[in-house]
Amino acid sequence: MSMGSPGPTPGFLVWRLANKWRVAVDRALAPLGLTHAQYSLVASLYGMQRAGERPSQRRLADHTGLEALYVSKLARALESAGMVERTRDPRDPRAVQLGLTDQGEAVTRRAVEVVRELLQQLLEPLGGLDSPRTRAFTDELTTLLDVSLAPSVPIDESNRGATP
Repeated sequence: MSMGSPGPTPGFLVWRLANKWRVAVDRALAPLGLTHAQYSLVASLYGMQRAGERPSQRRLADHTGLEALYVSKLARALESAGMVERTRDPRDPRAVQLGLTDQGEAVTRRAVEVVRELLQQLLEPLGGLDSPRTRAFTDELTTLLDVSLAPSVPIDESNRGATP
């Protein structure tokens, strides 16, 4: 909470909602053998493949907002589970392309349905997934996600640990 506000700050609420969502998705997808992070990867990959793209790990990291190293770790685990295939990009031998296997595609389709039902439950107070309030909320979230964040004060030894 901030000093000037009697209630929770927007940052605290965003953090709480993100955690609530992650836990709910983790629990809902556990029977399919997926975590929320893995779902983010396979669902994004599924959508990109349907659009005719076979993305590199870097491209998928940029798309999901996950660190490239984390995407690589997730992709390796999903490859071991038989859901993702990793191949060298013929145009760039340093890059690794990702694709869903048949099993990965089938699990992802089921996972998308589960998450869609969960999202409908979450958004019910706003009128549901297709309501005008939800569309406005989505627009607001998109606006916030488009903001570039950087520390306002460079951190050095003289101000390390100091509270702004």
